[in-house]
Amino acid sequence: MYSVNLLSILQITQQYRSIMSTSTSRSDTQIKTPVALLAGMAIASPVALNLYAPVMPVLTEQFNTSSFTIQLGFTFYLLTLAIGQLISGPLADRYGRRPVLFWGFLLHILGGLLGAFAFEVWQLLFARILQAAGGCTGMLLARSIILDQHGKDKAAGMLGYITMGIASAQALAPTLGGYLNLAAGWQSVFWVSMALGTLVWLGALFTLPETASANANSGTLLQSFARYRTVLSSRNYIFCALSATMIASGFFIFMTSAPFLVAEQLHGNSADYGNWFLLVAGGFWFGSLTAGRISARVGTRQMMFLGNGLSAGGAVLMLVLFLLMPFSFLALFVPMSLYTYGRGLSQPSAQAAAISSTTGAVATATGMLGFFQLTLGSLVAQLTPLLIDFSINMLPVVLICLAILALLFALKGSKGE
Repeated sequence: MYSVNLLSILQITQQYRSIMSTSTSRSDTQIKTPVALLAGMAIASPVALNLYAPVMPVLTEQFNTSSFTIQLGFTFYLLTLAIGQLISGPLADRYGRRPVLFWGFLLHILGGLLGAFAFEVWQLLFARILQAAGGCTGMLLARSIILDQHGKDKAAGMLGYITMGIASAQALAPTLGGYLNLAAGWQSVFWVSMALGTLVWLGALFTLPETASANANSGTLLQSFARYRTVLSSRNYIFCALSATMIASGFFIFMTSAPFLVAEQLHGNSADYGNWFLLVAGGFWFGSLTAGRISARVGTRQMMFLGNGLSAGGAVLMLVLFLLMPFSFLALFVPMSLYTYGRGLSQPSAQAAAISSTTGAVATATGMLGFFQLTLGSLVAQLTPLLIDFSINMLPVVLICLAILALLFALKGSKGE
């Protein structure tokens, strides 16, 4: 019933857009979306995701449940992001960017409110699902709008800067979450997420132009979803998307495992985790900054090979340190910072190469890319901690395997050019 009502609202919004398109389409194409708004759209969901990580050990005690159950709050978030982007892509291509973003962020705000007042674990998990279901629209549409307004040639560089914004949020969110937990309790991480979502929603309301192409609303909604078949027919798209997915999965594994390793093995608290995580997120930040500056000159394929190779090197370094020295903050976080530096280099180019290899339906292609990354990433991230219970060395071993797969997929994708 609610899905029918939502589609009805979207259809009404689209009819209004069609009536007004004659007078506004020309001005919309000339108005560029503010970079600050694009960054806010892109980081709102990663902030909500990463604020949660340092408080997971606390939530295990608060709700008197297992760490596996609390990790589901992270895994469900990723899975919902994946499915949400898969659905939001065709909706955004069919009904436009603005209505999908508006209703999505209202859902994200509602999830934050529910999470702040959760008193049973199922309510907490449901709140995480709502946050992700709404926040996925910002992640998807920030990339889509860049490609709408700037085209293929400038997209990789701009995506690098947007990724740098995400990296900055990832650098601050775990640290902020750790200190918020100590100062104001775990509920505060949901209040902060809700406040950020509200700011983005208001900013989009007043400054976001409609960037979907004039023929984006042609055909039925089912025909819009059928565009996935066209997207998946591109060999280059699949391999580039899988290359990005492998490296992203390694990051998700670290996010679900490291807080418990810090609490149980190193006897640290949420603030300790947040402080050391600055190295990991800082690596991603500097990698994204480097990508934004040099990707246009170096080329997307070379950036993918370079970034994936550095990620593999970071994983190998972690394994060596685990084998040669006692387990420590240094051995855990420093090699991971090299891994994420490589991710910052490779991810924007892999995204741009994948999406630009398809024809039309940019949001649909972007949604499928997010689905690949988040579905596989969430599954690997939920299962790997079970392996780590047998041996802590399994963490770098899995990271090495993922980096090698990323290199192989990048090589396969480059042959498709």
